[in-house]
Amino acid sequence: MKTPDTLVNVLGILYGAFLIAAAFVSNRATESMRIDALFIKGYSEKTRPINLVVGIAVACYGAWSLLAG
Repeated sequence: MKTPDTLVNVLGILYGAFLIAAAFVSNRATESMRIDALFIKGYSEKTRPINLVVGIAVACYGAWSLLAG
């Protein structure tokens, strides 16, 4: 990796993929990193799709930053 920016973008893509997985898979690892569990007081299975939207946004931004820069 040539610059720290590349590492940050790759980690962003990985975290976005992890959030996308958290929208569909329920296990100990995905439950601890859910965005809805971090920011919504009464999170439940109904708020789980928030992870999909945020995960797509984070992964796409990281990929776009790698390709553009």
